Amino acid sequence: MRRREFLERTGLAFAGVLVGGDARAGAGALAGGAAGASAAGGAALAGEPPRSLLVQSLRPENFATPIGWFDRLITPTDVFFVRSHFGAPALVRDGRLRVEGLVRQPVDLAVADLERMPQTTITAVLQCAGNGRGLIEPHVPGVQWEHGAMGQAAWTGVRLRDLLERAGVASSAAHVAARGADLPPMPSVPAFHRSIPLDRAMHPTTLVALRMNGEPLTHAHGAPLRLIVPGWGGNHWMKWLAFVRVQAEEASGFYMQTGYRLPRAPVEPGAAVPPENMVPLTTFPVKSIIARPIEGERRPRGAQEIAGVAFSGEAAIARVEVSLDGGTTWTAAALEGEPGPGRWQVFRSRFDAAPGRVRAMARATDASGQVQPARAAWNPSGYHWNAWHSVTWEVA
Repeated sequence: MRRREFLERTGLAFAGVLVGGDARAGAGALAGGAAGASAAGGAALAGEPPRSLLVQSLRPENFATPIGWFDRLITPTDVFFVRSHFGAPALVRDGRLRVEGLVRQPVDLAVADLERMPQTTITAVLQCAGNGRGLIEPHVPGVQWEHGAMGQAAWTGVRLRDLLERAGVASSAAHVAARGADLPPMPSVPAFHRSIPLDRAMHPTTLVALRMNGEPLTHAHGAPLRLIVPGWGGNHWMKWLAFVRVQAEEASGFYMQTGYRLPRAPVEPGAAVPPENMVPLTTFPVKSIIARPIEGERRPRGAQEIAGVAFSGEAAIARVEVSLDGGTTWTAAALEGEPGPGRWQVFRSRFDAAPGRVRAMARATDASGQVQPARAAWNPSGYHWNAWHSVTWEVA
């Protein structure tokens, strides 16, 4: 499929698409990004990052958000990253959702039925489990995301709990499996099926979303229906949601029993981990990312601002600290936005700088006591990278 056809089909035709990894969205890439955004019908505003996505792969579609967008509470939909395993399915105009399995009465609902039910809006971070994989040493295979496989949006939809209660969950139920409308490219490729424990499915923040940032979901972001599991890795956020099955056991298949698993205990970098020592990944760890300045940028002397976002799947952010001397001393940054597990806050730190090279580092701590580590824990799939982030720029 040609790029323009894909963009029009998935609702991204108004965004530019650049080829390259997100860490390369520095001064040079930003100039190209603004041109790309303009050519695609959306111009970058003065002082704004490019309104473009960065291509990790076209088949399937994996597009990263430029790091400069991570200085605000909400990531605009048109620059919100896109992740897919097999590519988007054919456009579904009249989607339906079926709830079945260990229930009193299976439920089959049209999108219009869901729209008539009580709606809940949750602001939450969506982060691919492999975000940061390209920074892992030693190297591991997979999509080589750096920082751009994440974003925060306001998600609106129906609580999954309401749908399960409508169907009537059996006492023997322990897990809820989800399946989307996307299909593997050939029969030999395993389908993307996942499940979550019943208590997580019944949590009031777990949604079947119809809207994102106040507008209907785009096809690229899972329309007409997407599962929202705040605080948990994006592999649980099933796009193009079509089936929910209540069952006694975890989902079977590669993407549950082999993929998206972490070592039970820390392992040495490069170590082989036996399957029996792996468990499904769930919540993402505490993390902060500096959005501005951008690596390699030139700024005038005087007042400087370091801005970025911090979040944790376990608990609200308690503090973010910035170091200008390689981690010897740290200064608390100001936080913006409502705190909560699975949602990010913006941090800002200001200082005056004389001409020369400046290097800033950030680390976050959440309310449960998790502290962002200097080095991320290695695992065989490169999941949940969360090392201290640093940026170097020139002051003239």
